[in-house]
Amino acid sequence: MRKTSGRWLGAIGSVAVVGLGLTACSSGGSDEPASTAQASEGTTTSEIQFWDPYPQYTADSPWQQLVESCAPEGSTISRTSAPQTDLFNQLTTAVKEDNAPDIVMLDNPMMPEAAGSKLLATAEQAGIDTSGIDENLLGPGIVDGTAYGVPFGSNALGLYYNADVLDAAGVDPASVTDWDSLNAAIGKVVASGAKGITFSGIAGEEGVFQFLPWFWGAGADLSDIGSDAAVSAGQLLSDWIAQGWAPRSAATDNQSAAWDLFLTGEYGFVEDGSWYNNDAQKTDFTTGLLPIPAKDGGVAPVATGGEFAVAPIHQADAADHYANAAAVIACLTTGEQGMNTSETLGYLSAKADVRAEQVKANPLWEPWVSSIESAKGRTTDLGADYVTTSAALSEAITGALNANGDADAVRAAFQDAAGS
Repeated sequence: MRKTSGRWLGAIGSVAVVGLGLTACSSGGSDEPASTAQASEGTTTSEIQFWDPYPQYTADSPWQQLVESCAPEGSTISRTSAPQTDLFNQLTTAVKEDNAPDIVMLDNPMMPEAAGSKLLATAEQAGIDTSGIDENLLGPGIVDGTAYGVPFGSNALGLYYNADVLDAAGVDPASVTDWDSLNAAIGKVVASGAKGITFSGIAGEEGVFQFLPWFWGAGADLSDIGSDAAVSAGQLLSDWIAQGWAPRSAATDNQSAAWDLFLTGEYGFVEDGSWYNNDAQKTDFTTGLLPIPAKDGGVAPVATGGEFAVAPIHQADAADHYANAAAVIACLTTGEQGMNTSETLGYLSAKADVRAEQVKANPLWEPWVSSIESAKGRTTDLGADYVTTSAALSEAITGALNANGDADAVRAAFQDAAGS
């Protein structure tokens, strides 16, 4: 992270993006503070249990304070954090023993498995309001036509660029509207003596998350990961490595490592997440942001990121536990507190009205909006079967990146994965 203040350019062109932002403005509703406004809903016990996957947020963090501020009158919130996989395993045990928390936050790809395993109350059962949430962002939480919980917001992937490098190479970022124009821009950057593009191709869900915009942007579908469209996406990235436009380490780099390479100032582009939006302002070079282009133009769908707030199943005192969940979740997703939640977690709100207020408050978020609004849930089409498909797709990506541009090897990697 650089100490000097960076400059920010939001590229607008035929791949133009709409708006985003960060602040704490109310979107209407009760004149009471959000936590008090929800208090009338609480038919609660004195201590509400809240689990999240954010162990990095300590007891003195703004997130802790925000969560605690949403306790209904007469109650307190006890927050527990653990890594996401541990959280899911602990939830499974807790539901069986009927001592689950009132609220838990689950990564959105886990929603079908959690619902299918009978760990979660439905949104209707718990009284959780799903109105006003973008359909595409709510999608991962709809299992067999039934909604479970709500997303707090979403993050997204985009193409950050080093405007100083692009200027020196004679590249207008607004010219990047499809794969051909992106390749032309990277080629010019490399010809100028700079480095081209970096991304995360690490095995596992993180690498799949980064690959899906190219996969979906090629017109591929998760129901057929061996298709010609899927192969073309793998070929694009494999060729970048073969031509020296992307580092060979991309095959094992995580998103943090890819970002660190971009921060050296040597690269023209990096594919990375909106959670680096603030860091991008602190570089000692001018940064900008483009949505990831689809193969033939337009904005490629990115995978929705972020967690769902859900109410676990309870047997004893279920009505009280569900009232707790509904009250706290409403507080954290509505009005000023909803804005605070998005800002604190580095997300764009899942609600258009709150998102619009974010954009007003901080135009730096503006280039991310089109990506959020066109994002797709990883599990929306496949449900719990996504886990198996993702593992196979990860194998295909690894094979393609290690193929060093060899077209036959790239095709074999995807077709073999599709048949596994």
